[in-house]
Amino acid sequence: MPCQCSAPEPKVPDARFRRALWIALWVNLGMFLVEGIASFQAGSVSLMADAIDFFGDSANYVLSLSVLSMGLLWRGRAALVKGVTMLLFGLAVLARAGWNLQAGVPPEAMTMGAVGALALVANISVAMLLFAHRDGDSNMRSVWLCSRNDALSNIAVMLAAVGVFGTGSAWPDLLVAAIMGGLAVTSGLSIINHARSDISEAKANACTS
Repeated sequence: MPCQCSAPEPKVPDARFRRALWIALWVNLGMFLVEGIASFQAGSVSLMADAIDFFGDSANYVLSLSVLSMGLLWRGRAALVKGVTMLLFGLAVLARAGWNLQAGVPPEAMTMGAVGALALVANISVAMLLFAHRDGDSNMRSVWLCSRNDALSNIAVMLAAVGVFGTGSAWPDLLVAAIMGGLAVTSGLSIINHARSDISEAKANACTS
């Protein structure tokens, strides 16, 4: 029989965390537009993957802000949605890299490197804002992982640009895209596991309160 008791009242969200989320949201939206345009101009799969990731993170920050004042159960559910989204994104990137493997047309390395460096500066700034909140609940941890993964992805895109420039081959770009996809898959699974733990804890607390 389902329990009829109420969950504990949610804690008041940290104003600094909310402000950091808003900054992260606008930074990610801006970089999505910049990288999205640049990815088509450069013909880079890894740059396109990073642009899509920026868009996905923007949606995740909106979701995080919407549940910030809610209880652990809803924050866990929001993190679960984000984890599944990140997992699907990673699988889509891996599939796109495999699809472009047959074409083998090298992207434009200079554009890749310049835009990757700009994105790295943006993501390091966001990561520094979110670093202090990385050990919170699954919702807070998920936004930290998003920012951390983006910074690592930007470094990888820059390394891919160097590889494309040096070899004249599309392989470095495709390899980095595959790594980015794999990182998204593992992070998505981590967030899903943490979110499920938070949801179970919230339900248990609701039944014992």
